[in-house]
Amino acid sequence: MSTVKVNTIDKRTGSTLTLGGSGTAVTLACGATQTGFGRTGTVDWCTTAKTSPFTAVSGDGFFVNTSGGTITVTLPASPSAGDIVAFKDYANTWDSNAVTICRNSSKINGVCANTTLDTESQSVTLIYVDGTKGWQDIQDSTSNVSGNPGFVVATGGTITTVDTNYKVHTFTGSGCFAVTNTFGTGVGAKISYVVVAGGAGGGIASTNASGGGGAGGFREGKQACGGYTASPLAATPCSGLPVSVQTYPISIGAGGSAPPGACNNGGSGANSIFSTITSAGGGGGGYAANIGTAGGSGGGGGGGISSGKAGGAGNTPPVSPSQGNNGGTGGSPSPDRQGGGGGGATAVGVNAIPGASGAGGAGATTSINGTPTARAGGGGAGGSSDTPGAAGAAGAGGGGAGSAPPGNNAASGTANTGGGGGGGGATGNPGATGGSGVVIIRYKFQ
Repeated sequence: MSTVKVNTIDKRTGSTLTLGGSGTAVTLACGATQTGFGRTGTVDWCTTAKTSPFTAVSGDGFFVNTSGGTITVTLPASPSAGDIVAFKDYANTWDSNAVTICRNSSKINGVCANTTLDTESQSVTLIYVDGTKGWQDIQDSTSNVSGNPGFVVATGGTITTVDTNYKVHTFTGSGCFAVTNTFGTGVGAKISYVVVAGGAGGGIASTNASGGGGAGGFREGKQACGGYTASPLAATPCSGLPVSVQTYPISIGAGGSAPPGACNNGGSGANSIFSTITSAGGGGGGYAANIGTAGGSGGGGGGGISSGKAGGAGNTPPVSPSQGNNGGTGGSPSPDRQGGGGGGATAVGVNAIPGASGAGGAGATTSINGTPTARAGGGGAGGSSDTPGAAGAAGAGGGGAGSAPPGNNAASGTANTGGGGGGGGATGNPGATGGSGVVIIRYKFQ
């Protein structure tokens, strides 16, 4: 290796001095310094975040962390043209805890006043120009360029992984679905859902049989590429429900109560709520000689001496697609005063016939949680007053069977299915309680 020792290198002719040849790197030796080249418009970043007031140094960039409170930054004193400083919102908190830039006797963009940086994720580069304009902003970014997995990320409820790439959150009690990440407007920002309200209780009577409780309202939406078989009640195919980064409170409807004494309709179920989706509680089963109560699905009508009573209306209040069906009509005349079946998600409650009370309407089957499961089945109705009639069959999907006197009491709706409770018999057999509701949320996580 050759060494050339000189004090000055200068051009022979022209106005350009070239160091090195094509493809050759010119390296400044370790420990050597340079002058006269000027800055390139960039800064050297100090990677230790500032958490308290400080004075900036020309040529440096600073990450400013205001998560603990506001911070004042003082610009360099007596700056020279070309001096440069830069600042970046370290914790994305400048919108709540701002940075005050103290001008230190110099102007900021021609104004003799301090300034404030109060935009989340902001980054700013300032260059000192002259005494007229002082420090001027040559770069101001408000973009938060963050890593993003491209899918929904959330917590809450009981979480399971199904079909490899999907997560399911099941809420059997009230809670919160907390979304911490979404992406875009498609599969990365939408979820599938099933919202089932509480089923109703069956009625009770002293001389005639009562109707079964109606199932809780059933509502479903499937996100595009949801990867499962939805029920026939699902909203517009592949629409899903958009979510954003926030916490969604979830209410799970309780099942309706059994009536406390003779001649009372069963208690209606409570609503279940998630985001903009509300499913209505099932309507209570009608006591003898009384119509069933309207609800997500209607309660079955009670048996009557002169005429059987109508079941309650389903899909109340109305939504589209329908969340449930009407209850069945009670039987008449004596001795076949049977109760009608409570309505279910996909079928009406069955009308009573001589010798047998009506069966509950069937629930809806969906595989949103990875396994085909039926929910929101209506309860069966009660037995006859004069003849031990056959009990009303439970609606598929959690409904309870009706009573069949003597001795066979009505069955309650299954918990977390929204099934209606069975109706009471005429000899005092009580009606049964409805099953509580459930909310199930599914989304693609990878």
